[in-house]
Amino acid sequence: MSSTIHAVQIPKHGDSSVLAYVPVPKPTPKPDQVLVKVAYAGVNFIDTYQRSGLYPQTLPFIVGREGSGEIVEVGPEAKGDFKVGDRVAFMGPSSYAEYDAVSTISLAKLPDAISLEQGAALLLQGLTAWSLVRQAYRVEKGDWVLIHAAAGGVGLLLCQMCKLLGANVIGTTSSEAKAQLAKANGADYVVDYSNGYGELVAKVNELTGNKGVHVVFDGVGASTFDVSLKVVRRLGTVISFGNASGAVPPVNIMRLAEKNIRLMRTTLFQYITTREEFDALSSELLGLVAEGKLQFAIHKVYPIQDVKQAHDDLEGRKTTGKLVLKL
Repeated sequence: MSSTIHAVQIPKHGDSSVLAYVPVPKPTPKPDQVLVKVAYAGVNFIDTYQRSGLYPQTLPFIVGREGSGEIVEVGPEAKGDFKVGDRVAFMGPSSYAEYDAVSTISLAKLPDAISLEQGAALLLQGLTAWSLVRQAYRVEKGDWVLIHAAAGGVGLLLCQMCKLLGANVIGTTSSEAKAQLAKANGADYVVDYSNGYGELVAKVNELTGNKGVHVVFDGVGASTFDVSLKVVRRLGTVISFGNASGAVPPVNIMRLAEKNIRLMRTTLFQYITTREEFDALSSELLGLVAEGKLQFAIHKVYPIQDVKQAHDDLEGRKTTGKLVLKL
């Protein structure tokens, strides 16, 4: 087998123009890793944050945090019941590549009912959403929930999950088409924020009898943080989990005192630091998908050579659901 593969690597931080599909050395798995022949790689906002330098990386580096494919080599110390030929989904640091050496801490066998294309789309966003509604804030029947960017990849999953758990779901979107998509995925009410957030505050007050929502799931960041504090109820929870519009500026903690608001800034990776933690969340998620209780909306599959366009489309809010690269 060749010692060289192709991967999307960046030599410096910047816009999508720094992405380059170039020859790189083929990875050699460590004793506790497996080598995966990558079929598809998921595209996520964290990829754009790392590429731009918002989340600085040691350069040069291969982009991508999740993918799917087939195991071609198993390290002698790899944990778990994995073997050559297994169809898997994984989270790892270099998935925009023909091959990736992956830790078994974040590796899952795919049930027969889940395709490789779906496998590349579900782990990072799916586990992010599932950890938000089960770990960060345990959504219960009857809760009022606000989901920003409800037609995005995580947003659509949060809509489905919150509805599955019996919550009343309010979503925000930027167009009527996206509003209809959010409703089709479980949102009871959707507010278009393209003309500002005044309508959202009024709608939340109307629906909740001026009490506000129990929890806000905010993956947008800078542009939505203030309104999130406005629409959450007394003793409510605001969970910030993304920076799609930029990072939230420093917060005066006394702003939380007016309603005794609980404020969290979560990251998925602190919920899955061990194989046991990963298994607990991923087995539930894969079960819901395999049983047809959760649908993953794949917006578009791009050839790996079109990676720049995929990043531009994601950052330009031109998409709904998940973007996937085909290796």
